[in-house]
Amino acid sequence: MPALEDPLEIGGVELPNRLYRAPLLECAGNGPDAVETLISELEPAAESGAGLICQGATIVREEGGCAAPGMTSVADPNFVAELSKLTNAIHDHDSRIFVQLEHGGLRSMETWHAEYREAHPDLSQLAVSEPPWPLQLLDKIRFLNYDPQVLGTDEVYELAADFGRSAAYCADAGYDGVHIAGANMGIVQQFLSPFYNRRDDEFADGVRFLEVVHDEIRERADDVPLMTKVPAETEAPPFVRRHLSTDDTVRICRRLQGIGYDAVVPVQASVFWDMSIVRGEFPGEAWRDERFREGYAAAFGSKWRAALVALANRVEAFEYDFEPGWNADLARRVRERVSIPVLLEGGIREREQIDFLLGSEASETPRTSGEGKSDGVASACDAVGMGRPFYAEPKLPARLLSVDGESGEVGVVCENCNNCTVPQVTGAHGVCRTPEVLAEKGQLEREGAYEQSETE
Repeated sequence: MPALEDPLEIGGVELPNRLYRAPLLECAGNGPDAVETLISELEPAAESGAGLICQGATIVREEGGCAAPGMTSVADPNFVAELSKLTNAIHDHDSRIFVQLEHGGLRSMETWHAEYREAHPDLSQLAVSEPPWPLQLLDKIRFLNYDPQVLGTDEVYELAADFGRSAAYCADAGYDGVHIAGANMGIVQQFLSPFYNRRDDEFADGVRFLEVVHDEIRERADDVPLMTKVPAETEAPPFVRRHLSTDDTVRICRRLQGIGYDAVVPVQASVFWDMSIVRGEFPGEAWRDERFREGYAAAFGSKWRAALVALANRVEAFEYDFEPGWNADLARRVRERVSIPVLLEGGIREREQIDFLLGSEASETPRTSGEGKSDGVASACDAVGMGRPFYAEPKLPARLLSVDGESGEVGVVCENCNNCTVPQVTGAHGVCRTPEVLAEKGQLEREGAYEQSETE
C-alpha cells in the first residue's frame, strides 16, 4: 500500500508525494498585488514539501459569481498570464499546482452581501432553476436577495465554455491541472443537486453539465489533468426531501470516470452554505472581534442581521461538530468503484490518521468511526489534503512528511475553532487568529520544526 511520501500520477502529471494543500479562500482578488499575495500564501506549502497545491476557488467570469470577497477571477487572459510567476515559484520546489474553477450561482455575493449588492445593482444570480422554497422564503423576509437569471440551454453551454476558456488560460500560465469546484453550494453542485435542479432540458441530468465542462476544457487544453469535487448531500436538514445520497455520489463518480475526469474528491455536504463545510467549534472570538464588526454589518445589512447570522452559526456548530476524517467512509465507497485516484480532505489532522487512510499503516485501531474500521477495511484514498491547518502552519508539510523514514506521531496545531474563516466575509485574509495556536506554532518555529523541507 502507498505511503504518504510515494508519488502519485493524476492524468499524466506525477505528484512527488500524496500530501496536498486543499483549496482555501486566498482573498487575493485581481488587484496589482494579487499575484504576489498568491505567491506569499501558496509557496510556503510547496517549499516545505507538499506534492500538490490547489489554489482556492477562482471565478470563470469577470463579473458576478464570487461567493466571498476577494475571490480571484481567471477570465482575463492578460491577468492569468501574470500568474506564471506563481506557477514558476511552485515548480521551483518540485511541487505541482492545480487551479480550482468556480461560479457561485445562487450562492454569489449578489445574494447575501448587502454592501456588494448596493455597489453592483445590475448583477443578478445565475440559477439552474428557480430558487427552492426555503431560499424564496428567506428572500420574502428580505434576509437574502434573489433576482435569479435562470440559465437557458444556450446560456448553460456558454457558462461551460467560460470554464473551458479559463482552464486554457491557466494551462498556458503553467498550471499543472484543473480542479472543478463541485461542492460548497456553487453552481456545479446546483446542477447536480435535485434540491436545486428542476430543469426539463438535457441539463436536468446535472452530470451533463460536468460533461460539457470536460469537453470545453479538453477542446482548449487537451492534456491538462481534470478533477472535481463531488458532493453527497448527507448533511441536508430533514425537511429537504430531494438531495444527493451517497449512492448518487458513487454513481456520479463512476460516470465522471467514464467521461474522462482524472480524479475525484468526494465530500459530504449540505444543500446550504453552512458549517457542514467547516466543522468544529463556534468561532466566538471572531464574531466578538471589534476589528470586524463593521464589516459584518456591511456584509449582512445591519448589526442585528449579523447577530442573527452569528446565532445560526452557533446552532450549526452543535449540529456539525468536528469529526476526524469525516469524508473517509464516502471516499472509501467511491474508491471501491472507480479506478481513477480518489482524493480525501475534511478533518484530517494527524500523520497516524493519514497513514491509516492511505492503507500504509498497520495500526490496530483508528481513532474514530469516521476513519473507518480496523478489520481489514481497504484504504480510503490515494492522496490526502488539508485546508484550515495551513492557515496556522503555512509550512505544515515539513512536519508531516517523514525524514529518513521517520514520521512519528505528528499532528497539526489547528484546533478547528474556525476563527480563521468568519472574518473572510469582510474581505479579511484567512489566517489563524487564536493566541494559543499561534503560541504553539511559534514554539515549533523556534525548535526548527519547519526547516525539514527535504524528504526522501
